[in-house]
Amino acid sequence: MSEGGWFADLDPDDVAGAAAAIRDGRADAPADWPALAVEAGFAPDAATYYDRLNAAAVRAAREAAGEAERAPDQQLVHAVRAMEDCARTANELAERVAEWAGAVYGEAGTGVDFAREVAAREPGTPVEACVVGLAGRVAGLADERDALRAFVEREAPAVAPNLSAMAGPVLAARLVSLAGSLQALARKPSGTLQVLGAEDALFAHLRGHASSPKHGVIFTHEYVRGTPPAQRGSAARALAGKLTLAARVDYYSGERKPELDAALDERIARIRARGPS
Repeated sequence: MSEGGWFADLDPDDVAGAAAAIRDGRADAPADWPALAVEAGFAPDAATYYDRLNAAAVRAAREAAGEAERAPDQQLVHAVRAMEDCARTANELAERVAEWAGAVYGEAGTGVDFAREVAAREPGTPVEACVVGLAGRVAGLADERDALRAFVEREAPAVAPNLSAMAGPVLAARLVSLAGSLQALARKPSGTLQVLGAEDALFAHLRGHASSPKHGVIFTHEYVRGTPPAQRGSAARALAGKLTLAARVDYYSGERKPELDAALDERIARIRARGPS
């Protein structure tokens, strides 16, 4: 920090320069910044200094927010959320297609695959055109879901290599999405990571209406889902602990550490060896 203050040697109208000074500067101790700004010629008085400080601070905040939104982990968050939206909407509309097509064609079927079959038909009436068109939208959403999943599977290992190797790319992306960012995930305790995605059950427990959830989305991991129910809570805790370590390594260094995977494998093997209790 210059002895002249945050904005020494800056043109008073240089909002971009003042914003850069805010983002890049630091001070080891407080000082009379308005007085220093006046002495440096950045502002004629304290009131003007605060007006210019506000403009610079707002610009600095917008630039920082823009950079954060363009960060690779945020692209992963958008992709996995869009993938889940496409999957949910496709499944809901597929039910509508099955019901409507059953009434029009007198055939039974369910799911996206049946919607694809309907979408391939040549409509013979205006009603059939509506059904076939809706089925085509379902097929398109399902295709978009698959494309987004491929993007997530390709990009997640670059954003969070250890987390992706341990959890799988899609679950890793979901954890980052639920936390809000890789940084936020890395800063969470393992107990919080363990129940990400089970917020409704957790709040019900806190209100005294349900038991404490043992896991959230990490249930989809084979190390939790494939462990006998009696040991599933221990497996979830072990997995959450290692995933937390993986997220921290990914955020703070980005270095791939296969020994984390080996430690998890060994821990789960010991838990499963206990047998039913």
